[in-house]
Amino acid sequence: MAPAGSTYDRIYRAVRRIPSGRVATYGDIAELAGLPGRARQVGYALHALPVGSTVPWHRIINAGGRISLPPGSGGLEQRFRLLKEGVRVDPGGRVNLGEHHFRRRKPPR
Repeated sequence: MAPAGSTYDRIYRAVRRIPSGRVATYGDIAELAGLPGRARQVGYALHALPVGSTVPWHRIINAGGRISLPPGSGGLEQRFRLLKEGVRVDPGGRVNLGEHHFRRRKPPR
């Protein structure tokens, strides 16, 4: 795992905030981690996770609501994990963001 306080550690903590049965986009995670505009870095961080990690990487999808990984590189595993959590994924790998998108609560003013 990344050293505490590192950018990757911030990303992993943000990913862990996404509850089972919900999804977030790479951009959402960048925002939650305090890294606005760095969605691509979220992808790099998730790619760097070691095998067997407990970070729920499968809950992160692209801004269009689709699984970004091709079937041969983890896309089928991601689909399976999402389905197991009750997230509907269509045959094209698309998730209905209106139904499953994690929305963090904004602090009251």
